[in-house]
Amino acid sequence: MSRGRRYAVWALVTAFVVVPLVEISALILVGRLIGPWWTILLLIADSILGGWLIRREGSRAWAALSDALATGAMPAKELADGALILVGGTLMLVPGFVSDLFGALMILPITRPIARRALTAIVTRRLLMAGVTGVANDARRPGPGPQGPVVRGEVVDD
Repeated sequence: MSRGRRYAVWALVTAFVVVPLVEISALILVGRLIGPWWTILLLIADSILGGWLIRREGSRAWAALSDALATGAMPAKELADGALILVGGTLMLVPGFVSDLFGALMILPITRPIARRALTAIVTRRLLMAGVTGVANDARRPGPGPQGPVVRGEVVDD
């Protein structure tokens, strides 16, 4: 079995076995501490707060993406924020306290830069493993070398 398949198998086992067990354990623990009705009320309040956060931060991220596209800037930060808000929002919709905690960490503007750095590190590592990062920098650079054919020319703006 290849390394990528082993990673996928472990990710699926974690997602479908470990995460639900941790969530159920956390619900039982909170239920014992504050009682079952307060636990249910807390889950409902948590969902309402999560929905409000998703709407607020999602609209901010959309506005920032629109501004970046309007100015012609590369919207890497805005796209990463949008992805984090999407994943965080999905985690906030899953009933449970542990997933809500991780979802809130991805959505809140105070903690999102940390999650963005982690996402950037993961994506960069995956691209390096795939050998993709050198394509944009090396293959199109003018000059001698094994970068491939280079067409020299002049840009004329009409």
